[in-house]
Amino acid sequence: MNMDMNMDNMTPGWLTAVSWAFVGLALLCAVAILYDVYGRGYRQRVRAMEAVWPITALYFGPLALPAYYRWGRPRSEKWQKEQGETPEKTLSAAAATGGTPGGAASAIGHVIGVPLVVLSGLTIAGQSLWVMILVIAVIATVLLFVFEYFFSTVPTRGLSSGEGLTVALLIALVTVLAFDVGMGGWMLVMHYLLFMPPPTDVTFLFLMQVGLILGFLTGYPAVLWLVRRGIKTTA
Repeated sequence: MNMDMNMDNMTPGWLTAVSWAFVGLALLCAVAILYDVYGRGYRQRVRAMEAVWPITALYFGPLALPAYYRWGRPRSEKWQKEQGETPEKTLSAAAATGGTPGGAASAIGHVIGVPLVVLSGLTIAGQSLWVMILVIAVIATVLLFVFEYFFSTVPTRGLSSGEGLTVALLIALVTVLAFDVGMGGWMLVMHYLLFMPPPTDVTFLFLMQVGLILGFLTGYPAVLWLVRRGIKTTA
């Protein structure tokens, strides 16, 4: 047997090393953002974004830091007092930052959904993967709906409760469905074509980070459409 393979789950040794490095780096990036927000006082105008940005760093790793410093920190009152008016976002930048709440919702969905499905033993057609994808999508949709209804689009646009419910639900459904093309597709590829490490293995965390990034990319056109149409606002 190849000595570069883990004897328990056949995971390549190099993948384990890469996984530990990227997961550790992502944690450090999340801590850096948290310190900037709470330690240095760059509190977000939309308070929920104080959770969204560090969660984004947990799967995007170092790529999240320049995005936060360019588009996140300038949304704080402290930055605006120091630097003046917040720079206007381009449409592409608005869509990129507008996708972060959906990514954060999906990341939380994984943290809750994966152990829930594993512990429950639920399956569809004999496979727990289908249940896992469904549960994660439901959790992400609920969380994103709450974000849009209470913290972002609905209060920003001043929508009535009835119209707000429709708009927030539309944003959540469209975003999560588009996100799942990348995320859910990646999970299916791992399960049927590559390999699926056990959820307790660090390589599982890393591969889920990859899936979240892919989901962010497939979700971007949907968020861009929502922002361009004026349906969604960005924090």
